[in-house]
Amino acid sequence: MEQKDLEWELEEGIPQLEDPFIQQYLKGRDSLISEEQKQRHDANFRKALTPMAARACKIVSRIRDQEYRQMVGKHRDRLDDSSSPAETSRLWKAVQKLPKGSLLHVYLHAAVDIDFIINEALATPGLHICASQPLAQKEDYKSSPFQFSYSTRRTSESEAQPNIWTGTYNPGDLVPVSRAASLFPDGGETGFRCWLQQRCTNTHEPGHSARNDETATLPEVSLPILNSLLSYEPILRSCLRRIYKQLAADNIRYVEFRTVFSAPFTLEGANTPEDGYTAWCRVFQEEVEQFKRTDEGQIFHGARVIWTTPRSLPTKRFVQNMQECVLAKLDVPGVICGYDIAGPADQGKPLVELTPLLFYFRKLCAEEGVVIPFLFHAGANLGDGGDGVDHDLFDAMLLGTRRMGQGSSLHQHPLLVDLVKEKKILIESCLRSHPIADSVQSHPLPALLSRGVPVALCSDTPGVYGQNANTLTPEYWTALHGFECLGLTGIAMMMENSIRWSCYDDQSPSEWLSGIREGVTGNGVKASRLREWYEEFEKFCEWILDEFDEVVSDD
Repeated sequence: MEQKDLEWELEEGIPQLEDPFIQQYLKGRDSLISEEQKQRHDANFRKALTPMAARACKIVSRIRDQEYRQMVGKHRDRLDDSSSPAETSRLWKAVQKLPKGSLLHVYLHAAVDIDFIINEALATPGLHICASQPLAQKEDYKSSPFQFSYSTRRTSESEAQPNIWTGTYNPGDLVPVSRAASLFPDGGETGFRCWLQQRCTNTHEPGHSARNDETATLPEVSLPILNSLLSYEPILRSCLRRIYKQLAADNIRYVEFRTVFSAPFTLEGANTPEDGYTAWCRVFQEEVEQFKRTDEGQIFHGARVIWTTPRSLPTKRFVQNMQECVLAKLDVPGVICGYDIAGPADQGKPLVELTPLLFYFRKLCAEEGVVIPFLFHAGANLGDGGDGVDHDLFDAMLLGTRRMGQGSSLHQHPLLVDLVKEKKILIESCLRSHPIADSVQSHPLPALLSRGVPVALCSDTPGVYGQNANTLTPEYWTALHGFECLGLTGIAMMMENSIRWSCYDDQSPSEWLSGIREGVTGNGVKASRLREWYEEFEKFCEWILDEFDEVVSDD
């Protein structure tokens, strides 16, 4: 400030920053800001940073700020922009390198690369397609249901069947997939591939995200199709191997798949499907163990399944599905780690209507001596905070869910926010693979983090939304790039959370809470995995300092 301006201020009696009462005000201001920041989800993580890690966090923030300024006018805040910055973004490169812990929320049928599973379908001997009506009109291509099924029927017998694309097709008749593809009216096999991909993925044009209701129902539309393919052993095995490789390549150590068991499972070359899903669970377990023995799988800790029942099922079938879950758990104990309800709450029964069945399930588990905790979806879309669908949040809490899928409307319920923190319930949030808003800034994630709610970023339905690899890099890059308040400590805390809330072992409620509270100081598997992650994070921070030394020199 120039001398004459200072003299004028003093003459007018304007207080100066050096005045004791102004300094007292600023001290109180700093104290208030500090107190508020203590409530943030990463407050303790920030406090415990080593000097090297703190330096790495500053470097990552500088890189983020530089790249953000360069993206003016490039839809930098859109959640549905499928373009990948991998070729040019240093921030993307850094996020790829991060040890990401666990992926806790992904549907198995929607985790598959659609192009890959189509190739598998066309290359698998004995695979057939069938429909409940002829797929003879353009309208039929868009919405008529169909599924795939293995059959030992000889090709010559199948060749005698009508063409599924003509009006003479008899509903339910099996047609070899290769034949159906070659006879596809709109371009033969090439057209068939495009049609099948469109039936299984998001077809919205880039730059236009789906509405909430479309977002909720799209995975449900593709579920019967993809599940019918995954219900045949050879295709299931090949898809699991591919998924595990993709996860390990992205530094993901562990995964829990939500799986809807809607189609009977058939072993390779079998004439009839299996009774129940014990065989499915054994195949799943075998593929996990085989992958862990490979060079790529040395860092992979494993995979488990969250059994998921469609909320639209009639009561009798719903109960049968629950019973099948418990039987599979008894036969192959290490696979199933939790239970959930699938499907849009406004298109089926909300949790309050399913409460009697859920208490029955809890009683059944107790009688059989198995532990299958609830891991419910709730508040998955941006409701208004007062509708009946949104009340699933209350029921999930009261029913003792250990984690909550999405929880996008939770921030509109201040009491529930406090209860989630008190009861140590993790929110499984998805930015890109479950788009509920057009832009990053419209997403409720920062509102939850600022209140200290534990969150882990997940990848809900990557295949359905056109993401051809199972990776958490896009989710964390979007969060780091889109939320200035987040930073490396923010996303690292969410990665740590993913390990802390993983269902590595079957645990009683008290054991579960102890494992979460004790963290690295505990003695179990979870504590060991947390210590391992912290060591990897320190190595990552060292890599940041070495890799981006030009940013260090400018600091």
